[in-house]
Amino acid sequence: MNSDKDAIFKALGDSTRRLILDELSERNELTLYELTARLIMKHDLSISRQAIAKHLTTLEDADLVKSKRKGKYRVLMFNNEPLKNLLKGWI
Repeated sequence: MNSDKDAIFKALGDSTRRLILDELSERNELTLYELTARLIMKHDLSISRQAIAKHLTTLEDADLVKSKRKGKYRVLMFNNEPLKNLLKGWI
């Protein structure tokens, strides 16, 4: 469980990854293209899809983001269960 906690805190330690989670929690599902567009337009970030994909890998390693294929697109979803489990012991 400690490695799970470490992965979660590592994922949450970056402001861009927190913005990604904010966007995914606001909308049920987003493609990488939609997520990139929202981050650039809404938050005025200067970031490439490749950089976002690297952040998503960290978020997926912490199990905070799930993805599935829908046709030719990869759809991203926020998974808040790891956060609930982490906080359950403290609250």
